[in-house]
Amino acid sequence: MQTLTPHVYWAQRHGEIYLRVELSDAKVRNVSKLTHGHGAKGDNDYEFSLEFLQPVKPEVTHRSTQRLVNITLRKQEECWWDRLTLQERKPLFLAPDFDRWLDESDAEMELHAQEEEIINRVSIESKIHKDPYLALKKGYLFMYNLVQFLGFSWIFVNMTVRLFILGQDSFYDTFHTIADMMYFCQMMAAAEVINPLLGLVKTGVFPAMIQVVGRNVILFVVFGSLQDMQNKAVVFFVFYLWSSIEIFRYPFYMLACIDTEWKLLTWVRYTIWIPLYPLGTLAEAVAVIQSMPVFDETRLYSVPLPQVLGSSFSFSYTLKLYLALMFLGLFINFRHLFRQRRRRFRSRKRKMN
Repeated sequence: MQTLTPHVYWAQRHGEIYLRVELSDAKVRNVSKLTHGHGAKGDNDYEFSLEFLQPVKPEVTHRSTQRLVNITLRKQEECWWDRLTLQERKPLFLAPDFDRWLDESDAEMELHAQEEEIINRVSIESKIHKDPYLALKKGYLFMYNLVQFLGFSWIFVNMTVRLFILGQDSFYDTFHTIADMMYFCQMMAAAEVINPLLGLVKTGVFPAMIQVVGRNVILFVVFGSLQDMQNKAVVFFVFYLWSSIEIFRYPFYMLACIDTEWKLLTWVRYTIWIPLYPLGTLAEAVAVIQSMPVFDETRLYSVPLPQVLGSSFSFSYTLKLYLALMFLGLFINFRHLFRQRRRRFRSRKRKMN
């Protein structure tokens, strides 16, 4: 088969030359010899040679597709050429590539735009100061969530095993077997209010404070200060519902500290609260209602009043107000978590699309 010349189209920038060779399914030996490709004369051996107006660098890149071959060369000196070849009369096989063609002024505008983009990007990156304590913060958050996960896991597993072994009898001694670990976990949970205040996490302070304060009132005031409440079955349901939520929440945050995500854990963390939060609030409300007669009888935390007003102000009145605030807090937290869930899964859908 005779050697033929393919159609070559060219365009330039101040620093580069672009060649587009109209040859499909070409095998490239070097940038000027393309063997056994399909061009204007069918399947043949094609080659071409060009003597450039000025020197170019030896590094040449090319990319072959099913339809054409793209070749990029860099000029030895960045400047605008009046023409491509040394001879004034261009070869017959050479033509301008109008898809990439720019005049000198347009090329300069493109070059300035690229330079401005690089300058802006460098400027933005320079303004973003890297936190030198980021690793320390992540390490602290990872350890905090790990400790809380282990604590609530111990509570959940212990209560589950006792339920299977003892049945309903395990309801009535839950406080005496679990309270120490629950005290530890809930005192540690105070960090969930401090962390957003210090800027360690982006969670809102108010929703975290509602949950931490609400649980501590139930644990330390209702259960901890009344022995009559410690033997009631409601303690089991409150502790079990709390731990059922936390054994999924804390490992999710723990993995987030090391930029790791398990899709199933993410879905459970943002879904399981939907039934468990209302059930937990309901169990807490039952505990508060059951404690009111005990506070009235023992006069614990009652406030003495002048004889004109009465003997004392019972703490049970405070609990009635707290009961109303408890359901208000449930609404606030429910709305906050629902927004988190919607934002989380909406962003994941955008990434998938």
